[in-house]
Amino acid sequence: MSDVPVWEQRFRAARVSLPDWAQDAPHRCLYVSNVTGTFELYAWDRDTGSTRQVTDRPHGTSDGALPPDGDAVWWFDDKDGDEFGVWRRQPWDGGPDTEALPGVPAAYPAGLELGRTLSAAGCSDDDGSTVYVVRESGTTVLYRHEQDADLAGLSRDERLVVLEHSERGDSRHKALRVLTVDGELVADLDDGEGRGLSVLAFSPVEGDSRLLAVHERTGRPLPFLWDPTTGAQRDLPLDGLPGDLSADWYEDGRSLLLHAEHRGRATLHRLDLGDGSLTALPTPVGTVTGAGTRPDGTVEYSWSSAAEPTVIRSTTGQVVLTPPGPPAPSSVPVTDVMVAGPGGQVHALLATPDGDGPYPTVFLVHGGPTWHDSDAFASDRAAYVDLGCAVVQVNYRGSTGYGAAWRDAITGRPGLTELEDIAAVRARLVEQGVADPARLALTGASWGGYLTLLGLGTQPGLWTCGVAGVPVADYVAAYEDEMEPLRAFDRSLFGGSPQEVPEVYERCSPLTHVDAVTAPVLVLAGANDPRCPIRQIDNWLDAAAQRGKDVEVYRYDAGHGSLVVEERVRQMRVELEFVARRLGLPAPA
Repeated sequence: MSDVPVWEQRFRAARVSLPDWAQDAPHRCLYVSNVTGTFELYAWDRDTGSTRQVTDRPHGTSDGALPPDGDAVWWFDDKDGDEFGVWRRQPWDGGPDTEALPGVPAAYPAGLELGRTLSAAGCSDDDGSTVYVVRESGTTVLYRHEQDADLAGLSRDERLVVLEHSERGDSRHKALRVLTVDGELVADLDDGEGRGLSVLAFSPVEGDSRLLAVHERTGRPLPFLWDPTTGAQRDLPLDGLPGDLSADWYEDGRSLLLHAEHRGRATLHRLDLGDGSLTALPTPVGTVTGAGTRPDGTVEYSWSSAAEPTVIRSTTGQVVLTPPGPPAPSSVPVTDVMVAGPGGQVHALLATPDGDGPYPTVFLVHGGPTWHDSDAFASDRAAYVDLGCAVVQVNYRGSTGYGAAWRDAITGRPGLTELEDIAAVRARLVEQGVADPARLALTGASWGGYLTLLGLGTQPGLWTCGVAGVPVADYVAAYEDEMEPLRAFDRSLFGGSPQEVPEVYERCSPLTHVDAVTAPVLVLAGANDPRCPIRQIDNWLDAAAQRGKDVEVYRYDAGHGSLVVEERVRQMRVELEFVARRLGLPAPA
C-alpha cells in the first residue's frame, strides 16, 4: 500500500477484535474483522488453528455470540444498519442460517443470554421492553414494561436471570431485578434516585448465585458482590484504585479481573476474593478496551495507545491474534491538558504535528455523551494530525471515567454544559499559543455531531468551521423518530419528554440556533440511522438552506456509521478535504 496515503493505510489495515470464547469449549472463539473490507464475524478454532468467515453482508455484521458448548454462532440480522432485526444461528462448521429465537419478534436488541438448555433475549420497540425465555418446548414472556429495560445476565445453572430496569422512569440510573426463568421474583435492588446499578456477570461457577454488579454509592462506579438469593452484599477493597472501575470473574470464581479507567488511560488488576490482595497486571501505558480471563488463569486483552495501533495480547507476553497484512502506521502520542472549567477541572488530550504552534486545530468531540476519549489509537485523530492540525479531545462534563457527578452534570442542560467545558479548553490553548484562533474546527459524530451543530449556533465566534457526523439536529423531531431506548434516555436527561419540558428541548436543540450559525459546516448523514434519524437532520438542513448558510452534505446508505471500510475512507476524505479547504491547508494526499 505504498502509494496509499498514510492516513488511508490506517483505515484500510486489517483489524481483529478481542476474541470471545464458548464457556464450555474455550477453544472455540468468535471475533470481528475487516479483513475483507467489511467488518464481519469469524469463527476461530484454537485447537486446529482454522478460521472461518461466518457472515457476509453488504453492510457488515458486528454483533455475535457463542452458546456455552460453542456448537453454533449466533449473529444479529438487521436491515442496512438500522439495528432492528432478529437473531440468527449458524452451525459452528458452517451451513444455513436459521432463526435462533422462534416466537421472538423483530426488535431492537436489549440483551442476549445463551445457556445449555435455554436462551433468553431482551427486546425493545415503541411499546417498551420485553424479555423472552426460549426453550425447546416453546417461547414465553418473562417480563414486559413500558419503560426501558435490558436483560443483563443468566446464572450458570440457568435458574436465574437479572434485569436492569427503569420502572421509576430514569433509564440513566437503573435498578436491578432478579427472577427465576419461570418468572418468580427473587430479589429487587434499587439505590434510589440519581444512583444507578448495573450488572457485570453472574458467577461462572455452577450453583454459585453471586452476582457481580456496579454501584455508585460513593460517587464513582465501583464493583460489588450481591447474592440475590440471600440478600447478602459485599463491598470490595478498591480504595487504592483511582477512576471508574469495572470487573469480570476469573473462571474459578475466587478472583476478579478489575479494569480501572482514570484520565483517559486504563489498567488491569487481579483482586483475590479470599485475602483481598490486589495485584497489578503488567500492561503498557495506554488503553485496554477489553479483557477476559481464560480457564488457565491468563488474561487476554485488547490494547493500544494514541501512537501505536491495537494489539490483542496475553499476560503470558504473547500476541494472541494477528490480522493478515501490514499493521496500521503509527501516529503521535497525546499529552494531557488540565483546565479549570466552570464546573471543575476539565481533562483533555492533545496531539500535535511537527513544528511549533500556534497550529490549525481540530476539536474532535466524542459521542455518547456517556463515553470518553482516551489514550487509544484512533485513525481519525491521526488523519487530522497528518493534515497538519493539532487535535484536542475534551472529556467534558457528561463523560465517563471521572465519577458519577461529572457524568451526570449535564442533566437538565445537555449540550450547553459540555460546550462550556470545550470553550474553556479552547481559551486555554489559544492563550498558550497552541491553537490558532483563526483556524479552529469543531468536529464530532453522534453526540459529538450534536455538540458541533449546537456549538456553531451558540458559540459562533469561536469556530472557523464544523463537521457534524450523524448529529442530533432538531431535538424534537429526533425524539419522535428515534428508537425507544433513546427516548427513555432523553426523558431522563432532559427531565421529561418534549411535551413535558418543551423549553429545555428548545433551548438545547441546534435547530433553535441555526440563525446564528456563521461558520461553514459539513454534515454527514446515514439514511437508515435509528439513533439520529434522517428527517430531523433534513429539518436542520432545510432551515440552514432557507437562511443561506454555507452547508455541505454527505449522505450514505447505512445506519449510525458504517462497517464498510471503503465507505469510512470516503467519509474521512470528505472531512479532511473540507477542513483543509476551510482552514487554508494543503489538500490531503
